[in-house]
Amino acid sequence: MSGYHSIVKLKFIIPSAISLPRLRSLTMAGVLALLTLPGMVAPTLVHAQSLPSLGDTEREALSPLMERKLGEQIMRDIKRNRDYLSDAPLQEYLNNLGTSLLTVRPEARGEAQYDFFFFAVRDPMLNAFALPGGFIGVHSALVLAAQNESELASVMAHEIGHVAQRHIARMLGKQKQDSLIPLAAMVLGALAISSSPDAGMAMIMGGQGLALQRQLNFSRDAEREADRVGLDIMREAGFETSGMINFFGRLQTASRNYSDNAPPYLRSHPMTTERIADIEARTRDLRYRQHVDSLDFPLIQARVRVLQDPSHQGLLDATTSFERQLQLKTRTATVAGKYGLALVALRQGNPAKAQSLLNEARAALNNGSPSSKSAVLSSFAIEIKLAAHQPREAVQEAEAARNQFPISRGIAHQYADALYAAGRYEDAAAYLRDQAQLYRQESALYERLAKVYAALKMQAQQHLALAESYALNGSLSAALDQLAIARKAPDASFYDQSIIDAREREIKAQRLEDIRQEKEGYTG
Repeated sequence: MSGYHSIVKLKFIIPSAISLPRLRSLTMAGVLALLTLPGMVAPTLVHAQSLPSLGDTEREALSPLMERKLGEQIMRDIKRNRDYLSDAPLQEYLNNLGTSLLTVRPEARGEAQYDFFFFAVRDPMLNAFALPGGFIGVHSALVLAAQNESELASVMAHEIGHVAQRHIARMLGKQKQDSLIPLAAMVLGALAISSSPDAGMAMIMGGQGLALQRQLNFSRDAEREADRVGLDIMREAGFETSGMINFFGRLQTASRNYSDNAPPYLRSHPMTTERIADIEARTRDLRYRQHVDSLDFPLIQARVRVLQDPSHQGLLDATTSFERQLQLKTRTATVAGKYGLALVALRQGNPAKAQSLLNEARAALNNGSPSSKSAVLSSFAIEIKLAAHQPREAVQEAEAARNQFPISRGIAHQYADALYAAGRYEDAAAYLRDQAQLYRQESALYERLAKVYAALKMQAQQHLALAESYALNGSLSAALDQLAIARKAPDASFYDQSIIDAREREIKAQRLEDIRQEKEGYTG
């Protein structure tokens, strides 16, 4: 089974008043509202991965800790889906942009000091959404629809506003526990609809036709509040506040051509003339501030255009788009267009052509500004060398990129990949061990460590690393299985056995706690 429908199954009732097209149009943000609308029928949970207990049902607000745990559970399931874009340059760009917004408003992280995570999903519908606990997602189509960086920042700032004001917690905190537990399944079902309508339908609860027609994520007051908070964040971060007006206004204008099938962002974030007027009134007396887009913005848009539809036809369409971009003959359009064509070439298995096009993109960039640097282009240079089976050159590119962009996590991972490809297993192991000490929550580091240890024939260490990776991803049973294999490894030392014993006790305790919370959730 593929898609989100393999995660959870629900018994459901689909009223005759609700058509399949309307179910297909249900957005993930909109599904959150189904729990709060009167008259909704709670679904019967048949099976689900263990979800956290959400605390005292009498409380008016969901605690920050429980909110975070729910968000983490939903994210584990989202990351398993094929439409989750785990692309390192894209994730790094979104999180850098999100961090630049949060830096000016640190109190948005709340009393629990949420470590926000921004991510993208492959979806041709314009939408963005906030999950419990500081997880914010954007659809690939929305990234492409933004005409400048301020417009994209306006959407992300608006979603940060929802989290900062704890709109999700305030909404969910009013519900009974047995209504909260299926939330993750409903959210994932809404996402599944875009790629598999039947599967998505099977994951979403039935309800009254009126409730689905309304599909309001938050109240209109909450939307206005998120607008105001987001607007302040944008202004303080140096973005053009007109970006929010322009983007929302363009969506509202476009909705007139959609009739009953308005863009998902407008259905889950109901746009009104009053909301736009309120934003305009708040920006009318603000001093105009021009924001110069980073070079990475058009490069990431080019990357998303390729990632959104990697099919043969999708690559042909992307090629046409990039060739039109080159006709603009501006520096930025030339760099982004050449980079986009290089991405297509590499996808088509032609690294030599990709390298030639990348060289042209870099030449156009340097002609405009000798000091210009781009982590996206540097990362792609490493990607090409690895694809061309040129490991020594890949290591050289990665070392240069690490010096230029020392905090880039994507380039750090690529450096380890290059060392592995060059057969420098000892160096790769030492580097990854140091990285794992600094970034303990990155499961990708342990996955790479396991691969390196396998090459070094260090069986106990290989399975210990795999156990850590599985544990970080929430697969506790698989982690225990790997620890059992590590225990029996012929090269397991006394010190290794001590580590295995300690981790086994910790993971078993964690699993028992999850089971306890799951049972409490079912009995509510």
